[in-house]
Amino acid sequence: MRGNHHRLFKLALLALIGMGFGIVAHQTTAQADTYVKESSMTPKTYVRKSSAGAMYNLSISSTTVSFSSKTHYLKNYASTTWEATKKLYDKKSNGSTYLYYYITNKSGTVSGWIWHGYLKAGATYATLYGYAKKELGKPYSYGGNGPSSFDCSGLTKYVYAKAADKTLPRTAQSQYNTYSHVSSSKLEKGDLAFFGGSTSSITHVGIYIGDGMMLDAQDYGVITEAIHVSWWHVVGYARPTTLVQ
Repeated sequence: MRGNHHRLFKLALLALIGMGFGIVAHQTTAQADTYVKESSMTPKTYVRKSSAGAMYNLSISSTTVSFSSKTHYLKNYASTTWEATKKLYDKKSNGSTYLYYYITNKSGTVSGWIWHGYLKAGATYATLYGYAKKELGKPYSYGGNGPSSFDCSGLTKYVYAKAADKTLPRTAQSQYNTYSHVSSSKLEKGDLAFFGGSTSSITHVGIYIGDGMMLDAQDYGVITEAIHVSWWHVVGYARPTTLVQ
């Protein structure tokens, strides 16, 4: 009798475990799923929502989609901004349809398909700063939008477009007017610092990079310099988007 009870307990435990695996929304199997639809999408940036996510290579035919083994793991990319350029609707054997994105890191070295629930919209400060520092040493030119030369708002517009697929207004004044203002005590790296005679007379903008410093385009070109100096009068700060720090 004791042996039968033990065997029944093991069978019940295995059944519970099987049910647990069945509720994982992104679970894939070796068999091909029914192909639903693949299409391109307007590029959009994402960061990881869960470190448990993984990417796959897919084999897509006219009617089916097959998953390879996992190729990359989000746990290894805490500071990475991903850009989604394609989407796929995949019908599983249980009848449910799931959305996958084809994502690539901004440097173009890692890519694959991933269940959309592992991602959230956004970008990382590391990515933003990486694009900004590439422009150091470029010359200043009034109206310069890059990539060979910049004025102050041309630089911020260029960097945010590259790093976060975010289209900023063209002038420093309009950038200040458009986005949520933040106090100096709440300032985060990647926020914009604005300068001028007043909040309605803004003449300059730079990207805050921490420790009282900013990266900006001014008469000496694209440089890093202190925010609080005699030749700049800070009038406020704004946050175009919340960055993962």
